[in-house]
Amino acid sequence: MTALLVDTSAAATAPPAATRRRGGLLRAVRGSRKAIAGLVIFVVFCVFAAVPQLFTSVRDPGRIAFAPGLGPSGDHWLGTTALGQDIWAQLVYGTRQSLVIALVAGLFATILSVLVGVSAAYLGGIADEVLSMITNVFLVLPTFPLIIVLAAYAGKGTLLVIIVVLVVTGWSYGANQMRAQTLSLRNRDFLESARVRGERRSYIIVVEVLPTMTSLIVANFLGAALYSVLTAAGLQFLGLGDPNSISWGTMLYWSQNQQALQTGMPLWSIAPGLCVALLGVSFALINYAFDEISNPALRPVRRRRAQRARS
Repeated sequence: MTALLVDTSAAATAPPAATRRRGGLLRAVRGSRKAIAGLVIFVVFCVFAAVPQLFTSVRDPGRIAFAPGLGPSGDHWLGTTALGQDIWAQLVYGTRQSLVIALVAGLFATILSVLVGVSAAYLGGIADEVLSMITNVFLVLPTFPLIIVLAAYAGKGTLLVIIVVLVVTGWSYGANQMRAQTLSLRNRDFLESARVRGERRSYIIVVEVLPTMTSLIVANFLGAALYSVLTAAGLQFLGLGDPNSISWGTMLYWSQNQQALQTGMPLWSIAPGLCVALLGVSFALINYAFDEISNPALRPVRRRRAQRARS
């Protein structure tokens, strides 16, 4: 009887399962070097985008206010452009538009992927055939030429056009993954139980199906954000964005237009290109780390050995 009371009191004081899962996830994130590195890079860019005025005294990075073609110095850390603009100021202020494109386009592409992929697999029948056909059409289309055509004919010069083009061309791969995952869950016992209880289809999809696909949804968002930042920079480099806006892609466009590498201003091209690459690396690192956290089989062997030794 005493042992029973002790066990009951221990169970009563044990932390809830949700709390243990949250604590385990936080410990896994802290223990992943990839996650920490990716998050640090991402947070730095977020701070640049939120308060650029803290990192440069220039308040209008597009203003022609300095001597053209100056080299790096204490006043101009990366020098000036051929037009007399501060390169460091443009780099800092350009973070905001580049980050907005990546996050907003990635978010809406992921939402569209979830809507199409999950609905097609769960509804089945004609709905599945129609949605799968649309997805397959977008999958086989040559993406970058399609992006150029859409951006050119939709009218260049607006941030909204670039985001819409990225969403339209970036959802199909994720939708195909969502459909495959949902098909594997479609006949599981917990979904059958929800149908027997008389739950609505919308309730089953939102409450029962989507929570089991969290890691895949996050991975699709990070992949879509990576695709968006690289493709948007490519579009702006080709002159299909607003050349008067301040972003890393337009910096690359103007540096190429003014032949920065040939005229002794390499930092005008190297700095924004490096920032585009670093933002892409941060999304990739977070994605890889999240895969390792959600799937123990992908964790490094040394970590598993260390865990077995501690146990």
